[in-house]
Amino acid sequence: MSAPPDPSDLPNLSGNRRVLSLWFPRLAAEWLIRDAPILADHPLAVVGEVGNLRQITSLTRAASRAGLARGQALAEAVTICPDLVTRPADPLREAEFLSALRRWAGKFSPWVAEEGAEALMIDLTGCAHLFGGEDRLFEQVHQDCADLGLSVAAGIADTAGAAWGLARFAGGGGLARARSGDAIDQEARATRSRAQKRHWVRGGPAPEAGVTGEAIARIAPPGRTRQALTPLPIAALRLPPDIVTGLARLGLRRIGDLWGMPRAGLTRRFGQELVLRLDQALGVTPEPIAPARAPLHFAVRLNLPDPIGLEEDILAALDRLLPVLCDKLRAQGRGARQVRLELTRAEGGVDRITVGLARPADRPDTIRPLLALKLDGLEAGFGFDRVRVIAPVTEPLHARTHKGGWAVSDAAEARLRDKAGHGLEDLIARIGARVGLDNITRERPADSHIPEKTSTTLAAAWSGPATDWPETPRPRPLTLFRPEPVRAPDGPVPPATFRWRGRDFETHSASGPERIAPEWWLDDPNWRSGVRDYWRITTTGGHRLWLFYAHGGAISGGWFCQGDFC
Repeated sequence: MSAPPDPSDLPNLSGNRRVLSLWFPRLAAEWLIRDAPILADHPLAVVGEVGNLRQITSLTRAASRAGLARGQALAEAVTICPDLVTRPADPLREAEFLSALRRWAGKFSPWVAEEGAEALMIDLTGCAHLFGGEDRLFEQVHQDCADLGLSVAAGIADTAGAAWGLARFAGGGGLARARSGDAIDQEARATRSRAQKRHWVRGGPAPEAGVTGEAIARIAPPGRTRQALTPLPIAALRLPPDIVTGLARLGLRRIGDLWGMPRAGLTRRFGQELVLRLDQALGVTPEPIAPARAPLHFAVRLNLPDPIGLEEDILAALDRLLPVLCDKLRAQGRGARQVRLELTRAEGGVDRITVGLARPADRPDTIRPLLALKLDGLEAGFGFDRVRVIAPVTEPLHARTHKGGWAVSDAAEARLRDKAGHGLEDLIARIGARVGLDNITRERPADSHIPEKTSTTLAAAWSGPATDWPETPRPRPLTLFRPEPVRAPDGPVPPATFRWRGRDFETHSASGPERIAPEWWLDDPNWRSGVRDYWRITTTGGHRLWLFYAHGGAISGGWFCQGDFC
């Protein structure tokens, strides 16, 4: 039987494709420095929660020179560097910053995709010559990142996998030095600190354990992907650590060590992912780059030659802006669920008014009254010279088909019902403009026979009215509250007299019992008094109360009142 073909001998299916990988190893820390430049003078580390451990997720060059590394426990880092400045990780803001970098990278190619939390993948096919070649494009990337105060590691190759590996492991710097399978990784833990000292000159600063902080740019010539990948460590194939460790135990530390290995044996021992990543890096298996869609943006503004401050003038500006905004919404088939009005003062500063809507709206007469309700709290100062209206939250609106013939009457009735429903939603929006939409709630039925669990409270603006309320076997009180103790003779028979809320009552009639047992699969502390027998009690004074007798369980039982029918 002939030996399996060498993957490196397979044809390069990437053609003339060229891919640029950009990795920002200090993205979170350098984003904080951009926001507060004073932090650049101190060792700074960004701390995140990894399980139950607080670890360093990003750090500055000064922190790396102090001997700190990514993934290090915070307690250990503070011991090594007592003057370390820490800030909590903010994944949302960091993702927004990466999205801004993606828009910046659009100057090099329209095909830009985000790769994880701190990297970009760019398809440069047919674009490098616009910048004078790949070398000049690299210089432009480094210059822009230096102007932005960002560290960057870059790589260009025929495939996305090869570019990813070159950006992080080429040249023996950065992660290549930390994860290359050096002998220091195989030594006992107690000797690692001494072995590390052998790598620098006495009296000089210790080498950084993580990235070097300098831009690492490596370009694989077209058609020479295999030669560029051969000296790189196996971790450059984007493999999980357990697979890398398993290959290292077999003595396979470089990608070049895999060229002559039988693929069937590798698949049986390490799974399909190893072979897939190898084929992707070589271009045998295509790996397209899917650029992120441009976010929908709905905003209009009006620059004024003279500042305004009267409420009538602001409303007149809204009358000019809202129709334009609604035309943009209708063109995309969207409706606004939140609208923000921004008024810029002539002397500086911005006043913002935000209103929410209970249903998607694309008509000015629905949005304008909500904004007008909140204009009385503005402080104009020397006046506003710019008015801007934004719809940051939108939802799809479906177009309606016009009907004729016999369907006209049915459509008219449906329109009347729809108008009635919209009237309630408009009322919710107007009240929400004053008290907040989250403070207006409605009840929806829940699947439970426990009295206090038969409904769920939801925000009225984000839920529809319930039409499927189940029929209860017995009437329920209009007012339901937490069980309150009743002083009465102990026994399951309804008491002739009892005391509740400091008042004495005499029973006129009683109807029941209705036995309700707790849900046996849940441990509800409120039902540890056992099974309940509910009674509808009518007192001589006309009160109609909902009393129950608890038979006792984990705690003692007795009589309680939970509702009032009046």
